[in-house]
Amino acid sequence: MPTRKLISVVVPAHNEEGNISELTNHIIDLFKPLDYSYELIFVDDGSEDNTLNEIKLNARLQSNVYYVELSRNFGKDYALKAGLALAKGDAVITIDADMQHPPQLIKKMLNYWEDGFDVVYTYRETANKHAQIYQRITSKLFYKVINALSDVKLENGIADYRLIDTKVVKQLKELDESEIFFRGIVKWVGFKQIGFPYTPSKRHMGNASYSFFKLLKFAIGNIMAFSPRPLYVSAGIGLGFAALAILYFPYILISYFEGYAVPGWASLIASIEFLGGMQLFLLSVIGIYVGKIFAQSKNRPSYIIRSTNVVTAARQELDFPLN
Repeated sequence: MPTRKLISVVVPAHNEEGNISELTNHIIDLFKPLDYSYELIFVDDGSEDNTLNEIKLNARLQSNVYYVELSRNFGKDYALKAGLALAKGDAVITIDADMQHPPQLIKKMLNYWEDGFDVVYTYRETANKHAQIYQRITSKLFYKVINALSDVKLENGIADYRLIDTKVVKQLKELDESEIFFRGIVKWVGFKQIGFPYTPSKRHMGNASYSFFKLLKFAIGNIMAFSPRPLYVSAGIGLGFAALAILYFPYILISYFEGYAVPGWASLIASIEFLGGMQLFLLSVIGIYVGKIFAQSKNRPSYIIRSTNVVTAARQELDFPLN
């Protein structure tokens, strides 16, 4: 009798105590009629509530439920990275813990996978009606900017709800980047991919933990981590202003010899402030990239595991890094 394929379901969780059991039960019910084995790996990303205890409770009740406790809040992408490092399935499905990713879509992902696709991802066809207004605006703006600055195009509202074949997972694990943007990097690695739209469900319990400033930081960090094009844009802006300054010289000479040059502090100060502000902006873009190079050069681990019930000894044979 052939061995059933193993599906790893990786769930990053941060302050999701009210959703853990609900999602676990949905995953268990979904896989019961399917001809697959599965493991459910929750990665607690430094939660401040009872999330970890809820995960451990479900792990005690179900032999194929595992927990990974990170030493602090490293961020969702690094929690995903930790889960991928420990997953041993023939395919890995990443899904959020808040129940906004409908678990029933896993069947559709598996069908596409069986048809030969290596990556099956989801994206929002319309704006998330359950999100705050500022979240909708920043999300739409983020994808417009990153598509303008990157060679890899992302659908508006692309989600971290996806299926990844084990050969793609292996390539992702070999990437040694201090900052990683999974939504972009999964598209970047290529392979045979297909996406389909979905409609987000309402959160089962709790509130989104991303504030406006966290979203802004997330957007700026990921845009610059994923593409060097802002440096080229900065160079273009600098050259543009240099060209404008050169074009201004004929006006200065003509006005001087024609005798209608009028000295004015207002125009001088305005010009200085504007150009000074542009210089600071361009230097800040360069500085952010230098900071990222500095962070990469320190070679610190992307995350630290404080505790886990995953037996790693058997998985070390697969040469999968744990950080």
